This record gives sequence, structure tokens and C-alpha cells, in this order.
Amino acid sequence: MKYRIEISSTAEAEADQTFLWMSQVTSPEKAKQWYQGLLKSITSLLQMPKRCPLARENEYFSQEIRQLLYGHGRNSYRILFTILENPESSIIRILHIRHAAQETLGKNSEE
Repeated sequence: MKYRIEISSTAEAEADQTFLWMSQVTSPEKAKQWYQGLLKSITSLLQMPKRCPLARENEYFSQEIRQLLYGHGRNSYRILFTILENPESSIIRILHIRHAAQETLGKNSEE
């Protein structure tokens, strides 16, 4: 199946915010490497996106939410996405780029 990727404005803003933060606390070069690696990881979803496990947010939303991990250790980020399949075209929609330590989306809405 052929996919195309759409990145939500929220995910773009989260990636940009992380890039700016990394530029300040590490170096602009390291931030640029991180950003390029992030884009490469997102592009990898064009091949078998269902290889990625369901995200912990999946139980809080009606659509299936999957995650792709990017980075290692304390620098781990979760790329949250959904797959919209239909006969004409299939879209991988990037919803959020979140640090692995951030709280689960949707969890507090039940409380």
C-alpha cells in the first residue's frame, strides 16, 4: 500500500519548540542533527507504518494511535500518529512529537 505523510500544525510546533530548546541548551549543530534525524524517522513510516506499536494514548481516543520512538535514553521522543486508510489514498497523520517523559495525552480528561 502506498502512503503519504501529513504533519499536523501541532506536531510541527512541538518539533520546532524542541529544536529551539536544544539550540539553547546544547548547540545549533546538535539541534539541527536532531531535527534532521526526526524527519528521517518520520519518513521511515512510509515503509510498514503498522510495525509501530499502539501508543499508550490509544485507549483514550476513538482512532488508533501508534507511536514511533526516536532517540535514546533521556533524549527519547515519541512520534504519535494515526493511519487513515481508504481505497484512493492512505495517509499517515503525525499528531504529536512528545518527549518520552511527558504525561500521557487524554489521561486527565477521564478524571
